[in-house]
Amino acid sequence: MNVTQDHDAPARDFSRYLTARLLSVAGSLVSVVALPVLVYQLTGSPGWTSAVAMAEALPYLVFGLLAGAVADRVDRRRLMVAMDVVVAGGLVTVPLAWWAGVLTAPHVVVVAFLAQTAFVFFDAANFGALPSLVGKAKLTAAYAKLFGRSTMVELVVPGAAGLLVATIAPADLLAVNVVTAAGSAMLIRAIRGALSTPRADATTLARDIGSGLRFLWRHPIIRTLTLVGATHSAAAGAWVAMLVPWADRVLGVAPSGDPRLAALFSSWGVGALLASRLLPRLTERWGGARLALAGLPLSLLCAGSALLSTHWAPACAAAIAWGTAHSTVVLNAITYRQRMCPPELQSRVNTTARMLSWGLGQPAGAALAGGAAVLAGPRAGLAAGGAVLLVGVVLAWATPTLRRAARTASAN
Repeated sequence: MNVTQDHDAPARDFSRYLTARLLSVAGSLVSVVALPVLVYQLTGSPGWTSAVAMAEALPYLVFGLLAGAVADRVDRRRLMVAMDVVVAGGLVTVPLAWWAGVLTAPHVVVVAFLAQTAFVFFDAANFGALPSLVGKAKLTAAYAKLFGRSTMVELVVPGAAGLLVATIAPADLLAVNVVTAAGSAMLIRAIRGALSTPRADATTLARDIGSGLRFLWRHPIIRTLTLVGATHSAAAGAWVAMLVPWADRVLGVAPSGDPRLAALFSSWGVGALLASRLLPRLTERWGGARLALAGLPLSLLCAGSALLSTHWAPACAAAIAWGTAHSTVVLNAITYRQRMCPPELQSRVNTTARMLSWGLGQPAGAALAGGAAVLAGPRAGLAAGGAVLLVGVVLAWATPTLRRAARTASAN
């Protein structure tokens, strides 16, 4: 009996780890949808709405490098549990203030920043915990399962949250994230296996951070694809910041009580799901470099189609197309980077790339869109994001190494 229990323990530990990860991601996505809607209902201001989008994306810029290095040094179990507690404690103040009638837009912005900061450190620890938990022999299979399940959550939850936020108060919806954070903390505490590996070296945090940065900078294709990813994240930041005011003022879709808003929230996720199905075939046929060069202008074209839409149905179709092209480019860049990156640098390099894309690109895009919207309306905000996307297209096609790799793949 004891032998059976010992044999089953790793499987139970991985199941707890996986469920905790999915709960954390799901709760974070609920907040990404609910908080901008909540602020727009409070203020009716595209500027405040973009401020929330910035607050949710900015922590990766501020703390991304530090989080990756810290997570390699501390007890990852304690770090993840502590971050879940911070998320739950911060978010619960929003529905409480809403019910008391004292909720303000600055309160929501501060909580958005706090919750996403905690998620950055959780995410960094989570990256490093998996190899320690399952071992190198099972790492590929475990990561494939984790990535597949996480992708499904990332595709389903925004649409479901959009549907719920159209029927119930967004402040009430944030209680879901409080519950998921608490559940994640309990599951991580229940894991018996090791989540941290003692380090034999005695490098400093600065050197750990520098090693990830140097790898990204010295590999020309990875450097270009990471920078291009930042421009794509900027366009995505503009989309997140402008979706609610654009739907309201241009498409005639109310910010509450209108199920068409759920359709708009779901469209991008539907496109991402299509991209996840198409990517393996496209990569096998075209190669990563050719796919990047072809996908970038297609993504820009789809963004333009969404921008020109004036009715919610064509807007949904354009958003699906854009989500497909956008996600194909981004996932292609991520998988290429993972194939090229040495195992010992995976956490730091991936966290650094996330910092540049989500931490720099997304809040910059949201800020740019918010400023343009204040001056000329939400359509101008979306156009500003499209302009940054154009920069990414030019950057990719102007990189000789990327073009040369694409020609080599074509010749083969």
